[in-house]
Amino acid sequence: MRRLAGRAGPGALAALAALAALAGCGYHLAGSRPLPPILLHPYVSEKDPYTQFARELDSQLRGAGAQIEPVRADSTATIEITRDLIEQRTLAVSSRNIPTDYEITYTVTFTVHGVDKELLPPQTVSVSKDYSFQETELLAKEHEADVLRAQMARDLATIVLRRLSRL
Repeated sequence: MRRLAGRAGPGALAALAALAALAGCGYHLAGSRPLPPILLHPYVSEKDPYTQFARELDSQLRGAGAQIEPVRADSTATIEITRDLIEQRTLAVSSRNIPTDYEITYTVTFTVHGVDKELLPPQTVSVSKDYSFQETELLAKEHEADVLRAQMARDLATIVLRRLSRL
């Protein structure tokens, strides 16, 4: 047993070679792509900084290494959120005319401006999910809708961050 602990077998060498190849090809884990230098000190302009999307974008920008500037003049770029909208529509109703299925759509439009030019033209990103509704499970279904909206905000922020990382 002692002899095996000190030697690297062919499997370990193959794993090490695979890791070296991945590191050399520019492979990144999902969500780990670094922000470009121009977005390391952004100012985020939004109508309501307390929406689910705005809070999630702020969190993901900070997680990617950005230091969000409170004043536009101190920033290297401005991320402008021009639309942050959640819409809900009825998909189906029961025979008693009570909604049984809903679709939630979360839409965000944003643009990025540098100090003297537009870096990214207006982009609209939208995510939709549907869920069933049962009158007897009102509290649980309202909670389900809240969870769906939070997941959608997280998904949208991830999509926006991916687009920003390509600047």
